[in-house]
Amino acid sequence: MLDRLIEWDKELLVFLNSFHAVWLDPVMLLITKTFFWLPLYAFLIYLLFRNFKKEAWFILVGAAIVIVLSDQITSTLMKPFFARLRPSHDPTLAGLLHHVSDYRGGRYGFSSGHAANTFGVALFVWLILSPVYKRIGWIFLWAALMTYTRIYLGVHFPGDIIVGATIGVGSGLVGYKISSYLRKRYKLNQDSE
Repeated sequence: MLDRLIEWDKELLVFLNSFHAVWLDPVMLLITKTFFWLPLYAFLIYLLFRNFKKEAWFILVGAAIVIVLSDQITSTLMKPFFARLRPSHDPTLAGLLHHVSDYRGGRYGFSSGHAANTFGVALFVWLILSPVYKRIGWIFLWAALMTYTRIYLGVHFPGDIIVGATIGVGSGLVGYKISSYLRKRYKLNQDSE
């Protein structure tokens, strides 16, 4: 059964990766990079401080926990443990995938750190900001776009993305719970002074 799932994962990747265009290649290569999104991160931090003042520091602690947790689970634990080759390093897929500027990523890809980090942050941001900004759900489109670039570039299987996103959602919940706890403690301390 596992062998069949792996084959389906490969077939789906080859299918999805086949939808590419020359003009889109540099765009996908750019938006897969974390630095490209720094203005978005700065804007989200601005919204946190605008709406939560000093409590925003506790929210940022929660966001840091999300990123550290999702990144460590996927990159430090899972990739070396499972040692599943990225599609860009898989000899059975040689010549079947479209790669941009010969970008190949690291040797192992299960599971996707990009998916874990972006979906973790997206859920965290949504949980924090949705009471204030009803349309903040767009953040999930950012996460989906960011993770789709990994398939477009041929460096992750769809299964890598799904598992990574699931880990991210779990990390987002953990970070949110810790952040909420810290904010409650802060409020209790403020009220008792």
